[in-house]
Amino acid sequence: MSKFLSLPDPSLPPQLAALSRAATRQEPGSGYSTNIRPLRRRITPSPGCTAPENPLIIPSTDPCPQNETMIQGFEWYVPSSHSTSYTHWQRLTKAIPQLGSLGITKMWIPPACKAADAKNGNGYDIYDLWDLGEFEQKGSAPTKWGSKAQLELLCKIAEGSGVKIIFDAVLNHKTGADYKEKVKAKKVDPLDRNKELDGGEAKEIESWTGFNFPGRGGRYSNREWNKHHFTGVDWDDITRQKGIWKLEGKEWSNDVDEEVGNYDFLMFADVDHRHPEVQQDIFDWVRWLPTQLKMGGLRLDAIKHYSFRFQKSLLEHIDRNVENGRDWFIVGEYWREDSEFLAKYIEYMDHRIALFDVPLCSNFSRISMAGERGDMRELFNDALCLWKPNNVVTFVVNHDTQQGQSLETPVAPWFLPHAYSLILLRANTGLPCVFYSDLYGSFANGPSSFIPPMSGNPSLLARLILLRKLYAYGTQHDYFWHSDFVGFTREGHPSHSGGAGLAVLMSNRWSWAREKMFVGQQHTGEQWIDVLEQCPGKVTIDEQGWGDFTVPGNRGCSVWINETAEGRWDVTSLQFDSDIYGIQAEMGRRQHQVERRQQEINELSRQTLDSDLPSA
Repeated sequence: MSKFLSLPDPSLPPQLAALSRAATRQEPGSGYSTNIRPLRRRITPSPGCTAPENPLIIPSTDPCPQNETMIQGFEWYVPSSHSTSYTHWQRLTKAIPQLGSLGITKMWIPPACKAADAKNGNGYDIYDLWDLGEFEQKGSAPTKWGSKAQLELLCKIAEGSGVKIIFDAVLNHKTGADYKEKVKAKKVDPLDRNKELDGGEAKEIESWTGFNFPGRGGRYSNREWNKHHFTGVDWDDITRQKGIWKLEGKEWSNDVDEEVGNYDFLMFADVDHRHPEVQQDIFDWVRWLPTQLKMGGLRLDAIKHYSFRFQKSLLEHIDRNVENGRDWFIVGEYWREDSEFLAKYIEYMDHRIALFDVPLCSNFSRISMAGERGDMRELFNDALCLWKPNNVVTFVVNHDTQQGQSLETPVAPWFLPHAYSLILLRANTGLPCVFYSDLYGSFANGPSSFIPPMSGNPSLLARLILLRKLYAYGTQHDYFWHSDFVGFTREGHPSHSGGAGLAVLMSNRWSWAREKMFVGQQHTGEQWIDVLEQCPGKVTIDEQGWGDFTVPGNRGCSVWINETAEGRWDVTSLQFDSDIYGIQAEMGRRQHQVERRQQEINELSRQTLDSDLPSA
């Protein structure tokens, strides 16, 4: 963290040095706490406790806008649009009205710019920022995800459905160059980028660093890129060897993450963000982008690998010069488990950026994979959402952490309802992001082996999203008292669903658990039911506002609401259409064909039998 102290005007917050453990009052209308605080490592009752301690107080008189929820609109293994009947943009266009009705307000789409592998690349192998699937380059006009026209339609339909598109911007590197160049470079140690190999001698290599984008022909931008616009490369075409070479006359940025000594270089040809022509091209591009697409923000890839100063200037440029840029939601991918460091990064960026809650994702993995040995009281230990709730995106799985990826962070399947309940239904825990595969399934095991979503029950996650929209409001009470089961309640807010609240209880044990929890005296006499249908029966709220809630002995999760709450039937009758690939429809069609063929065989057999019978 000393890095931030060396940057110009870091403006570090004094509250990071003295963190409050007091109950916090929610900022009116914001949905977020005004104080920065880490969650107590243990939430334990005092002896003889008869009332909930340290509630997160959210006055019913404060304005209370609808909760926001984001979905990541892809996984790593989505089939290429060039090998399927419908493109991914078309699939999302069809799905987005239903998502909007559930309560999804933002969709993070995959990188839409032309990739080096245009037909199959996910877009992180970025070639041309200015080609959104429009020009015949790298073997295709459309990207893996579809054409620019299809993307434009997706953005238009999303806007009409109340969903803002978050564009995935890959600004750290380029690849797929149009020609190679001779350049002198120094080879460096991959484990310590500040250590030069071969005695620090610069040798001539051939680097793929020439980009003239011939297929685009100067449309939108006539900027061409060459070796002067990059700091390093990972391939020498003379020796045909992989490695990391720092180009002569260049230095790594000194304001990047310090992992491996200096983590400026990540892959391919590393962009030099200090070069004025690079800065201008990126600034021009981000101002051009919303003239092409209806969008509501950016997801910035790999921000730990490029200059923090450049990042800050980019955010300032967006606010000053991009149409409606001040309203954009911007989230950065900074993969690091040190919440205090991440909080200071947010401070340095003047709170203009959100970060993904990597420490929370790690907690979900560690505790769920430990099974009944996991301590559920530690679920939020050092989570970023408890330091910076207004500047964090919480998630359970994403395309980097899913099966087979470099940052694979497995979350046990039985724990998925627990994790999603925690990020979707709690107060002051940032913007939750739902993963595409948990609603629509995955092809992680190969194109011919489909993995169904959420153990074959996507409607469970869809219900949790809808529960967030309808009931996850009002003062919160925590019951993190036991290592093997925890709970919390929300009292509700008068402006949503008639003030109905909810109660959540979850367990990692193999026996039933019971917890008496406070839901508010305004709910006295109500009959509450488990809308996840884990627990039979009803819970009556007593005259003091308490209910005796249960969770089944199958490492279960139960979510309770008033059985007569507004919108209750919308939740319990919800059948989510997860068949985004048409697999179920195709299976149904084939089954119908089999049944029809069997009927034909039966009829033919009957006719044959009739013809063999002797005549009267």
